[in-house]
Amino acid sequence: MPYEQRIRQSHANMSKSFKRLANYILDSYIEAALMTATELAHSVDVDAATVVRFAQYLDYEGFPELQRDIRERVRREIIIRPQVVSEDESISSMATNAINDLTEAFERAKLLLNTDAITQFVERIDNARRIVILSESLAETAAYLLLQILEEGGYPAYCVQHGITDIARALYSLDSQDLLIAIEIKGETPFVTRALATAQKNGVATGAIVSAPSLPSANHADFVLTLQSKTSEGLGIVMVDAMIYALSQALRWKEPERYKKAHRSISRFSKQIQGKE
Repeated sequence: MPYEQRIRQSHANMSKSFKRLANYILDSYIEAALMTATELAHSVDVDAATVVRFAQYLDYEGFPELQRDIRERVRREIIIRPQVVSEDESISSMATNAINDLTEAFERAKLLLNTDAITQFVERIDNARRIVILSESLAETAAYLLLQILEEGGYPAYCVQHGITDIARALYSLDSQDLLIAIEIKGETPFVTRALATAQKNGVATGAIVSAPSLPSANHADFVLTLQSKTSEGLGIVMVDAMIYALSQALRWKEPERYKKAHRSISRFSKQIQGKE
């Protein structure tokens, strides 16, 4: 039985130290394949004897036997499988090609990312009284990702529902102190673009996070965060999320105390809700 299956079958009944070891090996098996028992123990803050007991708990004679199992997986997935995939057309090769597409997209984004646009976004977010996020349906998950990031920093933000009345109500409440951010991946919802154009016309600061610079929202935003070339729909979803992640890291770097303060407050409210304070 492979070590992953042994771990998952026993995980629920493991001690806390065993669970730390199990989770590390599941998440970082390549590193674990190269570590001594002492190095692995140090990485998860347990003693080396615990590593040996953990291996025996999984029905191995000791850590070397467990590590041989882990190394066999590394050999199979990193050395053997790529050679097989490159030689056939199969589900495995299609999945590998998809990851290769992502890798190329990330490398291109790293080279061409408009850091000036990220700087503008951070400054506008910091100065906004309220931040309103509007997205097409395909970008709804990205919109809520951005919302969560802003809420973690204590920024007053909310997502607009897709109904025309909801969008109109949001536009009615906006003024020059607010910021409207539109997120588009495919550009098939004209209401998003029209709402952005209306807000811009009324003096509201507008920003757009889009998967390609040719998408309509980019034409009606004061600042735009985008890739430099049009991608497939699937890649567009992933890359918009990546740009939002880059923006979140920039916000956390610029306003560390704001995020720490919000985190403390959220933790306190969570304890109060649970009756722990």
